This record gives sequence, C-alpha cells and structure tokens, in this order.
Amino acid sequence: MMMKRTILISLLIFTAIIAKAQKNTPKSYIDSFKTSAIKIMHETGVPASIVLGIAMHESGCGNSALAKNLNNQFGVKGDKKIFYYKHKRKVVTAYKRYNSVLESFEDFARIMTERKEFNGLIEKLTHFDYYGWAHNIQKNGYASDKKWSKSVLRIIEKYQLNILDEKPEKQPELAQNN
Repeated sequence: MMMKRTILISLLIFTAIIAKAQKNTPKSYIDSFKTSAIKIMHETGVPASIVLGIAMHESGCGNSALAKNLNNQFGVKGDKKIFYYKHKRKVVTAYKRYNSVLESFEDFARIMTERKEFNGLIEKLTHFDYYGWAHNIQKNGYASDKKWSKSVLRIIEKYQLNILDEKPEKQPELAQNN
C-alpha cells in the first residue's frame, strides 16, 4: 500500500512539473491574442494575420526569452539598455520591454504605419492583402533572411490567420494544426 501511495504522489508531482513547464502552442497563442490582433487591424489597417503571424514567427508563439521576459513579440530594439533575470542571472539587453503583449502589438503597428520604410504600405495595400504585406515588409528591410516572408506566410496559411482579416463579426473556427 505504501508503494502505491509513493508512486501516486510521484506521478502527481511529475504531472504538476510538466504542466508548469508547458510551452504555448500555436493554437493557444492564437486563441490568446487573436482579439488583440483584430483590434490593432481596426485601429491601424495593419492586417490581423500579419500582426499575429509575424508575432508567432518572431517569438516562437510567445516562448522566446524576449516574449516571456519583456513581452516583446517582435524583437523590437529599444533606445536604452535594460535587464531581466533568467535562471537567477542578470541579462542585459537592448531589446524593448513592454507592459503587455497588446502593447507590443500596438508598437509593431506603429512601426508599420509611422516609420518611413513601411508607412507607405498602409496606402498601397489593403488589410486583406496579407501576402503583399509580408513581402513588402521584408523588401523594405524588416528582416534580412531571404526566406522570412515565406516563413511568415506559411504560418498564416497553416493556421488560416487570414480569416481574422475578414468580417470579424463572423469568425469561423481557426484551423487546429499544431
């Protein structure tokens, strides 16, 4: 009887540890932040699929150190050095800290609408043209990796994020691919 109790307690502790260490999945990330991405789209014209797709790509669905410690979903650099602690060690970084994921999304949209490299996209492209947005963002210098826009588009299409760009009052269920 004592052996069964020990095994049961060990199993419960192991399950609790695994549950705590669980990472965001693409589906949980989409479910958590699609409303914020749609809000940003309505306020700025930057497609929700682009906001969410790029955030998923750049932050590993919120699992990167920057996303976890700084709420920085896009790898945006700041104008001063800041620090955070990771595994009890001080990490000094030039990346920007945000108070929330929504604030990170808002700053990304501000970059897309106000920085000279990108501000013409809002007049040139509609919020339905996620393909044009991804290619033009890369072309205008957001990422140096030549496969960046293809990676972002793959995420948008795999999880059908473009559905978020259309008639937000009638949202069909998003794809549940992991």
